[in-house]
Amino acid sequence: MTTHIPATETEAAALIADARARKIPLAIEGGGTRRGLGRPTRCAAALSTRGLTGITLYEPAEMVISARAGTPLAEIEAALAEKGQMLPFEPMDHRALYGGAGEPTIGGVAACNISGPRRIQAGAARDHLLGVRLVNGRGEIVKSGGRVMKNVTGLDLVKLSCGAHGTLGLLTEATFKALPRAPATGTLVFEGLDDARAVQCLCAALGSPFEVSGAAHLPGEAPRTLLRIEHFPDSVEYRVKALGKLLAKFGVARQLDEAQSAAEWRAIRDVSALAQPANDAVWRISTAPTRAPALVAAIRERLAARCLYDWGGGLVWLACAADGDCGAAVIRGALATPGGHATLVRASEEARARIDVFQPQGEALMKLTGGIKAAFDPDGVLNPGRMWAGV
Repeated sequence: MTTHIPATETEAAALIADARARKIPLAIEGGGTRRGLGRPTRCAAALSTRGLTGITLYEPAEMVISARAGTPLAEIEAALAEKGQMLPFEPMDHRALYGGAGEPTIGGVAACNISGPRRIQAGAARDHLLGVRLVNGRGEIVKSGGRVMKNVTGLDLVKLSCGAHGTLGLLTEATFKALPRAPATGTLVFEGLDDARAVQCLCAALGSPFEVSGAAHLPGEAPRTLLRIEHFPDSVEYRVKALGKLLAKFGVARQLDEAQSAAEWRAIRDVSALAQPANDAVWRISTAPTRAPALVAAIRERLAARCLYDWGGGLVWLACAADGDCGAAVIRGALATPGGHATLVRASEEARARIDVFQPQGEALMKLTGGIKAAFDPDGVLNPGRMWAGV
């Protein structure tokens, strides 16, 4: 496959306009670390943002940072760290699951709405995305949003493009709101809790006044339930002790040091516990936290599966054998009662081509989705079929 790497936004626009005229669909790429996310596209050429790099604006006093889409995420995080700031939504690194060797980019984070454990407190990438520049399927350069949060009347292109997986436009630049980085972190670990008891513990902690920024449960032979607090050192010390007392009925918790805490939450963020075996299918399931344990139990009655709970139980990562439909019928059937949705995050290209990767939509919603796609990309040039077949 031919890969085009434009050096400027104008060049990208010209390439897309030419592809549209020649009816050549383009696969959109960033650092190449999330190629396995979504349905495989049938494209003769790829369009990469690797040539669109560099931080274009950073105002620490305003806590606003803009960068071209191909800028490595590591470069963004390093620049923010120098000023004691961070991207608050803690974006996941998919390389543990996919085994990729590239560099995650800020454009990929925006295009796929990538968030991590801190989402439970700080919100998703979409909630901190202030503005975007993109090239739509007509080859037109579009700018939306700005440098401040504000109410939007009509179509909010910033939010719409965040999570569209490159199907509406090639993101060329993104502007995010940053937040101060906490000077200290404290993590409590409860051991031996079953899934239902663990989620009760997580929910109790999230309902406390102690501002928990991470709430996860790792089942297995030695189950562990983790709670994170971030703030100034004295505040963390007080809150960790108070939270431990509040949750005493769940057992005596041990506290991790800073290095251990960072390593644990990085592994949870990247779903490292489910990375192997590498040929297992991996699902990302969203549901009501209190209903998650019963949902997992119902799935396990019919399917051998391993799992990890994040966001207080509202996010369940599940790994199972990649046979047949990779467990799609069982998983989505079990979701019918509690409600929610399931995304097939990892499977073979062949499996992702025949199984609904994203939660199937009803007829009315698919019609709306198709209409939005047609408005931005009338000839289906950009990542056709990446999210749903025919869109």
